[in-house]
Amino acid sequence: MRSIMVLNAKGGCGKSTLATSLASYYATEKGNKVALADYDPQHSSLDWLERRPERVAPIVGVEADKRGLRGLPRDTEVLIIDAPARSHGRELKNLVKHAQTIIVPVLASPIDIQAAARFLEELRPIAHKRAKVAVVANRVKENTLIFEELNEYLSDLRVPYVGAFRDAQNYIRANSRGLGIYELPEYLAWPDWDQWHELVSYLNSKRSRV
Repeated sequence: MRSIMVLNAKGGCGKSTLATSLASYYATEKGNKVALADYDPQHSSLDWLERRPERVAPIVGVEADKRGLRGLPRDTEVLIIDAPARSHGRELKNLVKHAQTIIVPVLASPIDIQAAARFLEELRPIAHKRAKVAVVANRVKENTLIFEELNEYLSDLRVPYVGAFRDAQNYIRANSRGLGIYELPEYLAWPDWDQWHELVSYLNSKRSRV
């Protein structure tokens, strides 16, 4: 079973949006049997699943907490995990055990860059030889000074930098309908599909697994 976790200790960085679009990508584009585990107490990803139309590829929702995953189907081929914010110490170590690959989304702001630096310093030794860690820039406004600063910071890290996603209304459109970015019409979403190519190529490569 392939397991991918979207994780950042800081809240509000778009973890659920990335997790739901990843789940829909593997269900729709790859035809996999997908489960989406939601550790977030607000259950944003499970709420998204409730809005998901019957006509699109099915995704199984899995409740998760400190005790682990509950109700994960045995035939699951791809597990996407929407991790909780404020995960540190023992809780973080337990989370990492469930993942082959960890994607850390970072927003373009001084506060988020500083928080990501501290979090990655804690995460890297925990994930060492257990899971591959990569970063993405999320909700960015291109051609801004703060994005240039974030881009430079992420490029200099000792982990793969595998995508930058614009701050686009398409993510709001998709989320409100229970869809992922790949399930929107091409005439609307092609710029976002282009930006996702680097991330999904990385996830589908051997580089993303220990």
